Amino acid sequence: MDELDPEEQFLRYARNGDLPGVQRLLMSKIKEETQININCKGKSKSNLGWTPLHLACYFGHKDVVEELLKAGADVNLPNNIGDTPLHKAAFTGRKEVVMLLLHYDACATVINGTAQIPKDVTQNAEIRGMLEAAERTEERKLEEKLLDAAREGDLSTLTELLSRKKPPDIDCTDLLGNTPLHCAAYRGQRQCALKLLKSGANPSVKNKNGQSVFDLASDTAMRQFLEGNVHRGMTRHVKKYEGLLWKSSRFFGWRSYWVVLQDGVISWYSKQSDAAANVRRQGCKSLTNAHCLIRAKDNCFFTLKCFDDSVHHFKVSPKTDPEAERKAWLDALEEHSAFSTHYCSQEQGSEEEEEEEVMSLGELTDSLQAAEVSQKKLEKEVEALLSMLKNDGLSERFPSTIVQKMQEICELSSETNSSLSICLSFISRQEGVRSVKLEQEVEKNKILSEALQTLATEHHELEQSVVKGSSPRSALSEDEFHDAVSESESELSLSGFETVASHSCEEDEEDEGSVMLSSPCSSPTSMLQEDHHGDKDETQPNGITRHRTSLPAPMFSRNDFSIWSILRNCIGMELSKITMPVIFNEPLSFLQRLTEYMEHTYLIHQANASSDSIERMKCVAAFAVSAVASQWERTGKPFNPLLGETYELVREDLGFRLISEQVSHHPPVSAFHAEGLKQDFVFHGSIYPKLKFWGKSVEAEPKGIITLELPKHNEAYTWTNPTCCVHNIIVGQLWIEQYGNMEVINHRTGERCCLNFKPCGLFGKELHKVEGYILDKSKKKLCALYGKWTECLHVVDPAAFEAHKKSDKKGSEEKKGSKAGSSEDQEEVPSSPAADTVEVIPGSQLLWRIAPRPANSAQMYSFTSFAMQLNELHKEMEGVIPQTDCRLRPDIRAMENGDIDVASEEKKRLEEKQRAARKNRSKSDEEYKTKWFQQGQNPHTNSQDWLFCGGYWDRTYSQLPDIY
Repeated sequence: MDELDPEEQFLRYARNGDLPGVQRLLMSKIKEETQININCKGKSKSNLGWTPLHLACYFGHKDVVEELLKAGADVNLPNNIGDTPLHKAAFTGRKEVVMLLLHYDACATVINGTAQIPKDVTQNAEIRGMLEAAERTEERKLEEKLLDAAREGDLSTLTELLSRKKPPDIDCTDLLGNTPLHCAAYRGQRQCALKLLKSGANPSVKNKNGQSVFDLASDTAMRQFLEGNVHRGMTRHVKKYEGLLWKSSRFFGWRSYWVVLQDGVISWYSKQSDAAANVRRQGCKSLTNAHCLIRAKDNCFFTLKCFDDSVHHFKVSPKTDPEAERKAWLDALEEHSAFSTHYCSQEQGSEEEEEEEVMSLGELTDSLQAAEVSQKKLEKEVEALLSMLKNDGLSERFPSTIVQKMQEICELSSETNSSLSICLSFISRQEGVRSVKLEQEVEKNKILSEALQTLATEHHELEQSVVKGSSPRSALSEDEFHDAVSESESELSLSGFETVASHSCEEDEEDEGSVMLSSPCSSPTSMLQEDHHGDKDETQPNGITRHRTSLPAPMFSRNDFSIWSILRNCIGMELSKITMPVIFNEPLSFLQRLTEYMEHTYLIHQANASSDSIERMKCVAAFAVSAVASQWERTGKPFNPLLGETYELVREDLGFRLISEQVSHHPPVSAFHAEGLKQDFVFHGSIYPKLKFWGKSVEAEPKGIITLELPKHNEAYTWTNPTCCVHNIIVGQLWIEQYGNMEVINHRTGERCCLNFKPCGLFGKELHKVEGYILDKSKKKLCALYGKWTECLHVVDPAAFEAHKKSDKKGSEEKKGSKAGSSEDQEEVPSSPAADTVEVIPGSQLLWRIAPRPANSAQMYSFTSFAMQLNELHKEMEGVIPQTDCRLRPDIRAMENGDIDVASEEKKRLEEKQRAARKNRSKSDEEYKTKWFQQGQNPHTNSQDWLFCGGYWDRTYSQLPDIY
């Protein structure tokens, strides 16, 4: 017993309620005779992750609990499953201990690992009442803190409170009924008011005196600021702000600059005259997502951190009132940052609607002419009335004031018309100035785009010379940028990148013969499926009796079309506004492309059949990676779905049925829900990407959680897809690579599979490679996975995998050293994946291998057999599927039949129809409602998701939108 570690002894004393023992160890800690952490956690099986306070609370030793709290024990420290001492005391019904913990500010709203707060774990009604009272007290404290922060302009505290998982009520009130927004308004705290509005504060709330935030505004400027920010979080224009600031640089130290904030951009000049003439600018930065930091002890200094993580240090002059001047700069920076952030992330639809509301100069002229006609008519009528009164001798009976009033009306009308004429002349002159500036910007844009193309060409030639014609780009020749970019109506939208992001579009190879070598036969299960796809007669619920093996017409050549010729005219525009020809499409909707995830459903069935959770994880990981393979050699991009468009697929041979719907247009979001025909699995998700344009490449970061549920095992798996990057947009052969991490999580067991999609690298050694491990909940490596997302996936023991990697690395270094300077060594870059197939490590197990494409795949948009069957439409189906199903889209059907002209015309017609529908909804304030999905919380990740409402398979379709 005496040989126990002091901390283990400390835990034992707390567990047994040995107060003298606890006091003795605490005293020895104070005297520094023993090194003890009062919040130490147990390491044995009986107290794993529990602190002494947890143990004392659980077993109800109030005196020990009090002693530990007096000594400074952390009252809110969670154990390994998220329980705080208050959870334990509440669970075991220790009323006095609960009261003691609350007295020492124990938090009654901490959520544990099972999403429960302390009141949820107790069976004692009295304790539950105490905890609910404590919750209300905590909430009121936070509300008081929020109100104080709004009054005092404490933006950091305000932001921290609103960023909490459970923030205080943003519309809470004080004794007078004033909300935080009221408080910020009457104190003139503009930054706090803006933050509150952006966080959803209600400006229409009135206090007990019936006053709104506008009534309490400290001055006119504050009132205008609030009115401009209420509905949109931002005024359309933001006030220019400028002045003298000191700026720090690495080489020159502190130097004075004339700093200008204009339209969400900060610029600095050597002197004010340069700023006035807009010449010799020393630097500038966009304020999108920028924020400021200050030092409490220095009332002159502040730091600006920009969206790209660059940091700029500034100081105001200490000669005047530095604190007030710094606050003015911080307010202005916050305003411009919010302005820039709002309009950089603004949806395209709202911009279009605003542009529609702006009258053209011609319309203004017509309106003014109409006003002039009305004014002259008014003058004539007044003159006729006065003349009539005079001739009839009635003028003497009328008071002179009435006649004078009529004359004043005529004069006022004339003055108004004159003022409008002056305004129109000003607008005309301004329009001329803007036209000249626009022409100058267009010319600058043209010069810059040509310079960018020249630089890209030189860079490409340099890369080619380095690898002597064996660049990995040649291995990627078939992959086109078009697969990563999709349309929004007649415009290039994010949805194409959803294809890339959600399915990890494969890079393609030049040599078809080599491709076949690098893609051996699939597993027996998948080969059986391929047979079903092409040759078997299967009676489907929707009437399909045979799956086709080719399309009605082969694809058109895209060799005469250039992506850069389109993009060069659109530099500076949002990607969602770039018009793309229909020639770059393939005859599938993005909803159908999403369905290709289900091609390898047999992996889900294999997972379900396994009794071991690790074996199930292997199959699920393989399923997640296999979705990538369906996009191999796919140069076309799918049609962007129209809002409300749906797609269903029922495959009895594969054992599933799927429904998908386009649930949002700005941003474009596609939701899908698949389920096993025997209710053995549920697979669902919603996909949308975040795009970044880097000049020579476009990067798509996927957004949206994918979920697979296996009810038989009470398991749910979730993951997100890796990032996709499209290279060589300007010059060279377009190619796509996937890189980043994919983490597949089993939410029941805590096991996870962490896969790394490797970037290509300079010489293409890592091309297509996927590597990773399956880990248990304690992060121990259980097995290793490796392969290529274009070819196969294997699993092997982690030790064998790491040993192989070490020997492979050592062999590569020796080979490099022995052949240094050799010209032959320069030619080792593979020209196709066939030259660099996956090397199988001894003892490996094959999880999945890609199935060979049909012989006519190259002429059929490089479709797999499964993809060729997605858009087939039999007469029996027309009375079964709803009118919104994308099989009925005329533009996709025309392209599939080889009629490009009709496809283009139909595509434009459908897009115009969708625009008109959106405008009508906007005018009538009608909100679009999805039919089969609704937004809600993913039960496994607690993040926002689109969830299936049910009812689709009842086949009682009504009130469907007319989108075709």
